[in-house]
Amino acid sequence: MDHVAGAITAPKTNHGRRKFFKGLGKMAAGGTAAMLFGELPVLRAQSTGASQDTANQIFLAALIAEDLATTFYYSGLVGKVVQDPNLAGPGGTATKPNPTNSNIPNLDYVRAALNQEIQHADLLRTVGNFGKDASTDPYQTFYFPAGTFDTLNNFIATLEALENAFIGAYLNAIREFASLASRSGERGVPNGPYGGPYSAAQLEYFAEVAGSILGVEAEHRVLGRVITNTPQANNLNYEQTDGLTSVYHGSSSAVAALTPFLNPNTGPAVSLSTALYDAKMIGLNSTGTIPPQ
Repeated sequence: MDHVAGAITAPKTNHGRRKFFKGLGKMAAGGTAAMLFGELPVLRAQSTGASQDTANQIFLAALIAEDLATTFYYSGLVGKVVQDPNLAGPGGTATKPNPTNSNIPNLDYVRAALNQEIQHADLLRTVGNFGKDASTDPYQTFYFPAGTFDTLNNFIATLEALENAFIGAYLNAIREFASLASRSGERGVPNGPYGGPYSAAQLEYFAEVAGSILGVEAEHRVLGRVITNTPQANNLNYEQTDGLTSVYHGSSSAVAALTPFLNPNTGPAVSLSTALYDAKMIGLNSTGTIPPQ
């Protein structure tokens, strides 16, 4: 797998990952994505990696997730999936949908999601001081189960599973940033570039920004369900952590949950650089910036 040496060490294979791989097989067969992440955990900090996560490790894990999401949405816009009548229609493309047999609002959901994930990655890369552009991101290639982009149902099943994981990761990030802030005695903003050390005020603000990204990921989950006409697409009173108890460290971390998509054995590869290049032509811009500090 392509990565920057020393940037990240993936957790060892564990029961949670085996369950995730099993779930990937179900998705490839068109099964439900709801079984990917078991029951909600009992939140005991001493049994998780949350107390070990640093702010920059949280940013790094989130950056990997956003890059993964970028390649995912890109792949849905350039293959068989986009020609479903619920998107661009037979013979249609992301920018030239079938004029009589397509659903342009649905297509625009996916095009906008692509650019939103890129915006999130750009922010995380800057705040974590990880590099000037995506060429230095830890992973440059992502892998998806065979069939993920063959049908709309497979694509949306994977979308829901990934977005649930992203939502769970950002919920954990909010809690971890708040915990780090409570342990920091410095309220002022330290001098120096992004990358830390961070003050309590900055960490509190990062929690707010994580919440703002979480809200957009929740929108993606719902709009994915809208595309397939799923009854009551907004079916939750509360978003959940989906079994994740930390962001970076531990067997139930976001990094552990996403490692199948970093493994060539999972399935076909998608290049991040290709996705970012083509996104300039097929993505759809959205408005708004991060919350004011």
